[in-house]
Amino acid sequence: MAKWGEGDPRWIVEQRADATNVNNWHWTERDASNWSSEKLKTLFLSVRAENEEGSCEVTEVNKLDGEASINNRKGKLIFFYEWNIKLAWTGTTNTGVKYKGHVEIPNLSDENDIDDIEISVSLAKDEPDTNLLALMRKEGVKKIASALETYISTLKTEFTQGMILPTVNGEQSEPTPLPVCKPEQQKASECAAGKTLKSKSVGVKIPTCKINVKDVFLTSPDELYRVFITQELVQAFTHSPAVVEADKGGKFQLLDGSVTGEFTELVPEKQIAMKWRFKSWPGGHFATINLTFNDKAGETEVCLEGKGIPASEEERTREGWQRYYFEGIKQTFGYGARLL
Repeated sequence: MAKWGEGDPRWIVEQRADATNVNNWHWTERDASNWSSEKLKTLFLSVRAENEEGSCEVTEVNKLDGEASINNRKGKLIFFYEWNIKLAWTGTTNTGVKYKGHVEIPNLSDENDIDDIEISVSLAKDEPDTNLLALMRKEGVKKIASALETYISTLKTEFTQGMILPTVNGEQSEPTPLPVCKPEQQKASECAAGKTLKSKSVGVKIPTCKINVKDVFLTSPDELYRVFITQELVQAFTHSPAVVEADKGGKFQLLDGSVTGEFTELVPEKQIAMKWRFKSWPGGHFATINLTFNDKAGETEVCLEGKGIPASEEERTREGWQRYYFEGIKQTFGYGARLL
């Protein structure tokens, strides 16, 4: 038997005055109900399907009864969620005639696989029959199922941040706090930083190159545009936490900080322009990435033009966009199509 204090650190529960959950041993619980309610509403209200006869969209969340929570025990996360949902949808024909209907999802639960979740679509009472019902039952249901997958994915990534801290030799790793500067120190620091950037700007220029990538997605420009600028959807297709400020001048951070940048132009359904960089690039160096969205009769062609990419990073950048952005989006949301 090991002497006191000499056991495997993964099995030692220390008494801490600061109540730190050493080695993630103790049972901790986080209520995710309010967060889930808002997240589901946001995702449902973005659902839209269309074809040559018209369009259908979710217009209201009428019922969202249930709860969600996350538990951490011995470093393992356990998810509980159970929801009974009713939505309202509106269909509009190309001639402007509107139809109203309902969607019921009675069994969104951690006990059911996504394919086993029941999504029932119907017309409202006294509404005449319409081909838009078939559109909503086919394409609309696919979009709703995708929204549910996004909710589950972000619940397990975004909302769980901080519940399990990494351990090193049995000790919890705390994030290193940034130094707090006094106003005069901060001003001096900013001036020094400005001088540093200025001196760098007259340094040796790195050789750069351009890349062009085209791809086709089985969705509308509007849907695809939203995937690129909506934080929850970005987290879904990258399978990691992200920060996305969807405004001109807004910052973004993806893939645990490996990719950062700033939006310089946002034209809904048409264009996204950004300053973009890999973490490993020379400090302060950004490429310019321009995405244009072209409607191709039910599909969307995306044209990417990248400028100012370090020449040594050409293939890595091209492959990164293809794998983590384009292929990730297709696999997550079912927008798969042939590569041009």
